[in-house]
Amino acid sequence: MPEGGDAITSHARTAVVVNRVCIMLQEITHNKLNLAVPSQDMRFKRRLLLVLIVVIVVIWLTSLGRRGTIDLPEALSPELEITALKQNLAKLSSECRSSRPSRFDPDLPVIYAITPTYARPVQKAELTRLSHTLMLVPNLHWIIIEDAEDPSPLVANLLKNSGIRYTHLTAATPKEWKLKEKESNWKKPRGVLQRNTALQWIRNNLKVDVHRGVIYFADDDNSYSLEVFDEMRDTQMVSVWPVGLAGGLMVEMPVLDPKTGRVKGWNSAWQPQRPFPLDMAGFAINVSHFLKHPEAKFSFNVARGYQESEILRHLTTPDQLEPKADNCTKVYVWHTRTEAPKLQSEKDLNKKGLKSNAGMEV
Repeated sequence: MPEGGDAITSHARTAVVVNRVCIMLQEITHNKLNLAVPSQDMRFKRRLLLVLIVVIVVIWLTSLGRRGTIDLPEALSPELEITALKQNLAKLSSECRSSRPSRFDPDLPVIYAITPTYARPVQKAELTRLSHTLMLVPNLHWIIIEDAEDPSPLVANLLKNSGIRYTHLTAATPKEWKLKEKESNWKKPRGVLQRNTALQWIRNNLKVDVHRGVIYFADDDNSYSLEVFDEMRDTQMVSVWPVGLAGGLMVEMPVLDPKTGRVKGWNSAWQPQRPFPLDMAGFAINVSHFLKHPEAKFSFNVARGYQESEILRHLTTPDQLEPKADNCTKVYVWHTRTEAPKLQSEKDLNKKGLKSNAGMEV
């Protein structure tokens, strides 16, 4: 051993400590330590905390390495230690992501979030944003339905990596009901077959008074606050709340009778004569209540803007609706829209047989 090798430097000792932390993290990941933790969430937080410790120490080691070299035996080379630790960290971080707890609480009703989607340039961006919200919602089952004959690898991989409990379905819209390239998106109803496919899955797989939960139509282009999921969870029949940026207004919402607290009308500017002039994001349905009404579904054969009224007319009347969001005075969901990207340069490349995203999933 070189002179001074018996007195290991603080740099090397720190590397050894970090290596022990990595080993401890591996043991926790594989449940080898008998730690008294109250829940899956706590175990997950403990893993994340240890990962953060490793990251901080690795960064510190790297900064020390830049200040000067240390005469150590080859086996304790800081560069080799750091490289090995980074590889170990990457592996453990991947294990933590793949073992993310499902956030299941047996005392909470399940939210069945139904999301129709279709292939387009912004699809992955939209679904990624939505999934990062849904990851934070306990007891959520994501039912995603592609407008396609077969499931796409893009959606399948996104769902697999999300850590969310999910069901992946497909339902291709009939050709006569598909929007043409330059046709306005309001010309034909969208998501009808996809939502009905999800509703049929619920009918086939859940039972009245056995499965506690609510159904919510979570389109992939909306923006959601976590509060909206807390609000809907105890829905008895059909609950309602305001939706921001909907129907040409800053907020479209039910109007309540100050004496009874029941819905007496609607703050709606677009076709206010509709039986239920609200947005698809503005209501939730109790699962058992829904299962008792097999006729409740969407239809291609209704006027523009009447899809919500079509399903709700089978399930409730306006005076039976359950107001949420602090008596409909708070906004927890917004009907946002993603601007269609301008891809003329991409089209010019395509004409030459080229793609800017060749070999990449965007």
